[in-house]
Amino acid sequence: MQEILKLLENEARLSTKEIAFMISLPEEEVRRKIKELEENKTILRYLTIINWEKAGEEKVTALIEVRLTPQRDVGFDAVAERIYRFPEVKSVYLMSGAYDLAVFVEGQNMKEVSNFAATRLATIEGVTRTATHFVMKTYKREGVILEDQEQVKRLVISP
Repeated sequence: MQEILKLLENEARLSTKEIAFMISLPEEEVRRKIKELEENKTILRYLTIINWEKAGEEKVTALIEVRLTPQRDVGFDAVAERIYRFPEVKSVYLMSGAYDLAVFVEGQNMKEVSNFAATRLATIEGVTRTATHFVMKTYKREGVILEDQEQVKRLVISP
């Protein structure tokens, strides 16, 4: 099953026929395994990575560092759950180091994201501090280079 997962992680558009050929299994077995992986929530969703800037849509992404006071018996989990349920929140990670959660948020503009951080996130019980960092440019996301600007790095030889 690991082989199927790795293939789908890198290219979710592969057909069961293509996967079966690549890992030398019958197509029906591959189909059954994928269905099982979806049902047991190993495969949660198939994603398409879009360069929204090229599509003409402006989006603002921010990393918000969040410090928390852990709650008795549940630690950080209850507060993290409240945070990840907001539709603006795209990802939440429990971190080691200077802050407890890394929260990635998306909005239409900086004001919208700032308002979310100040009025909805910072006011949650258990949140003791936030620091918002706006993404200025994305070069690579989910292992995909968005704009490959590789240039030839050879010396020009002229007569």
